[in-house]
Amino acid sequence: MDARRLLVDSFRAAVNAADPLRVLAPALPERAEIARVRRTLAVGAGKAAASMAMAVERHWPPDAPLEGLVVTRYAHGLPCRRIEVVEAGHPVPDAAGERAAARILEHAEALGEEDLLLALVSGGGSSLLALPVDAVPMADLKAVTQALLASGAPIQEMNVVRKHLSRIQGGRLAQRTRARVLALMISDVAGDDPSSIASGPCSPDPATYADALAILARWRVDAPASVRRHLERGAGGEIDETPKPGDPLFARVEARMVATAHRSLEAAAALFAQAGIRPVVLGDTVTGEAREVAQVMAAIAREIVRYDQPFARPVALISGGECTVTIRGRGRGGRCTEFLLALARELGGVPGVWAIAADTDGIDGSESNAGAILAPDTMARASAAGLDARALLDDNDAWGFFGALGDLVTTGPTRTNVNDFRALLLMPARDA
Repeated sequence: MDARRLLVDSFRAAVNAADPLRVLAPALPERAEIARVRRTLAVGAGKAAASMAMAVERHWPPDAPLEGLVVTRYAHGLPCRRIEVVEAGHPVPDAAGERAAARILEHAEALGEEDLLLALVSGGGSSLLALPVDAVPMADLKAVTQALLASGAPIQEMNVVRKHLSRIQGGRLAQRTRARVLALMISDVAGDDPSSIASGPCSPDPATYADALAILARWRVDAPASVRRHLERGAGGEIDETPKPGDPLFARVEARMVATAHRSLEAAAALFAQAGIRPVVLGDTVTGEAREVAQVMAAIAREIVRYDQPFARPVALISGGECTVTIRGRGRGGRCTEFLLALARELGGVPGVWAIAADTDGIDGSESNAGAILAPDTMARASAAGLDARALLDDNDAWGFFGALGDLVTTGPTRTNVNDFRALLLMPARDA
């Protein structure tokens, strides 16, 4: 059995299960419903925005009105005909995203009660749909975003802050239109909370300005003065809160989940089962600091190798969820490769253990690879190549480690995003 190929194929199965061109059509309105709508405006933001727009165009009745604008990450665009695709900055917002978000809000405000706002929402939209409040300049929004990214704060908490600095997120897009809203969502957050996906432009926001201030304090984020002043004014009741659960405006908003991390894990599990490997889905909410998650996974792997408990080999342990990385060094890499390098150090060459960790959007952090592969001989090959795994991990240079070994997994942009995919494949010694 080619363990390396099996791991890569499992990742591809997970990505395919979240490909909008494969899975979005059933979530679209019925033809009769579309015929009753005077005008349909498709808007959206995220790493999957272009492929979602293309999927809508492919399945929308050719004689039914359809127009729109979506914003996606640079190099993630696709040639759509009826829906304009704009590329912008991610994970740090930029002026292109700000201009696109302003246009989206303007178009949505022009809709009437007989119209439909089709919101195409996917991971990455928090940065791409960047339209800061007047009191916060874009430079300051960039600064607080960079500080949050470096702090190790989980994405849900980052989004609480960003929602309270935005004119379009935290339910404000739905608030600013009179049209009926259908939000089609591809979830990249643990638990598939609609209010966290792309910072919930069409979803009620249970968080508050006070929560945002507490998050900055918890993660020791030194926010620009304009950011702190705006949040403090909001917490003091001087600025209206984001629309909350129970607000009557959400009676005209419907959300449909198009793809989720768990469905992708199930697709990978089916592939392992076909190969005669028992799949065990540990869940799509396995989160925490990448190095700490690696410690737990390594402990489970050692128990299986030594005692065939709690699962007998061959077995594949499959999980999803976004780990965090607290940046201390100057190296290159993302949370998936950091997890794998920490796992390699914890295992120390335990026989028969293979692993893959890769981001379903095709980009691990800010690099060009999706993730990497860990083999039973990874540490031996690293030693022979003169690589100091501990020093590279301390420098957050997991990309350098796996790149030197030729073990990076590179797919290019997948134009979807259901968070990270991890699989540990534990083989009997005779098959290792």
